[in-house]
Amino acid sequence: MSNGNDNSAMLRIAKLVDENSFMEIGSLVTARSTDFNLANTDTPSDGVITGHGLIDGNLVFIYSQDASVLGGTIGEMHAKKITAMYDMAMKMGAPVVGLLDCAGIRLQESVDALEAFGAIYAKQAAASGVVPQISAVFGTCGGGLAVVPALSDFTYAQADKAKLFINSPNAIAGNRIDKCDTSAASFQSAETGTVDGVGTEDEILANIRQLVTVLPANNADGGCITECMDDLNRACENLDTMKGDPRYVLSEISDGHLFVEVKADYAKEMVAGFIKLDGMTVGAVANCTEIYDANGSLAESFDVALSARGCNKAAEFITFCDAFDIPVVSLTNVAGFRATMCSEKNLAKALGRLAYAFANAAVPKVNLIMDKAYGSAYAVMNSKSLGADMVFAWPDAKAGMMDAAMAAKIMYAGEPASVIEEKAAEYDARQGSIGAAAARGYVDRIIDYPDTRKYLIAAVEMLYTKRIDQPNKKHGTK
Repeated sequence: MSNGNDNSAMLRIAKLVDENSFMEIGSLVTARSTDFNLANTDTPSDGVITGHGLIDGNLVFIYSQDASVLGGTIGEMHAKKITAMYDMAMKMGAPVVGLLDCAGIRLQESVDALEAFGAIYAKQAAASGVVPQISAVFGTCGGGLAVVPALSDFTYAQADKAKLFINSPNAIAGNRIDKCDTSAASFQSAETGTVDGVGTEDEILANIRQLVTVLPANNADGGCITECMDDLNRACENLDTMKGDPRYVLSEISDGHLFVEVKADYAKEMVAGFIKLDGMTVGAVANCTEIYDANGSLAESFDVALSARGCNKAAEFITFCDAFDIPVVSLTNVAGFRATMCSEKNLAKALGRLAYAFANAAVPKVNLIMDKAYGSAYAVMNSKSLGADMVFAWPDAKAGMMDAAMAAKIMYAGEPASVIEEKAAEYDARQGSIGAAAARGYVDRIIDYPDTRKYLIAAVEMLYTKRIDQPNKKHGTK
């Protein structure tokens, strides 16, 4: 073992893995460079502890940076140890977990250190879509090292100590760290979407353990299936009162009420995370209009609309699920697009990215219309036309071009209110009801609220053997 047995880098590993399961690799590696007094500097393990262990019996490869050795800076041998973990993880088909606490590039090694950064990026790119990559920031993660969590599939940050940035806050024109700490975990979680979760060290390590248990080990496993101890026909009561905050809906329909949310603080109008249906891990994306606190009081509310951030959040998550054969369930409640100057700058591109993610995904895709499904906003939200394999709807859901009253006002502008009211009712019956959509085959079945769980389970199980032939191409461009 390295001399890190009692330091934070090794203690984090010990808390992360099953007891006594960690086996260190490369403990005798030290810095090779002798420039600028490095020859006289002790560099045990070259500032990073690497090895493999078990999380709930699942093999994982781990590297944990040791800030007590040259600030945990990345140099030639430091990077070689990390890239070796990636090579082994891809051979064995196991996730990579990186515990980051680093002062950045090792200045004493200059171009060798730059080469080291590039080598890590290359291995992350090669592993993308092959094995899950999880990062956690417990100290400084700045400059070029910030690319590492950005290339990871999931990233966590310690609330009070993590500093994640490309440019330090004071280096940004017009900003000061006391004005806006752009390196803070809270900023990176809520504003950039780089961080999936913020918490204490123990909370983060517990979250990583939970995440590993619901993810497949690699892209050849055919998803992740565990034993289900829940009733497959369990009735889900009161879903009609929960649809504003789909976190409650997802928790209610999942085995054991498990819902592992990602990017909870970012683009809150779009919810993403993992549930279990008959033991199968399923990715879920859902439109959100309300957030309730622990006391059941309304904390935040949002328009029934797609935003640029929400679309990007969902698209990234769907792409991950598709890469690892994880079925996708969407919960739809959308009536249009967010109308702000900020959103308009990015919305068209984000909508295209979301539409592409849904259409391109070859995994089973199931859509549940919770409330509204209006206009082209619905079309990109996993509609039948975009490739959804099964579409369900609750009895009081609405589907169509727009709200019936609004459509009547446009089509019969200048007519008396009585005429508009009459035409609105007619439009609703012919073009705006969920029944009209079902009659045309755009909705496969209208289901009662309590039966939601059993119908979703039946759908993903039926679709388990789904295979499709896609056009011959290298890859898409979105």
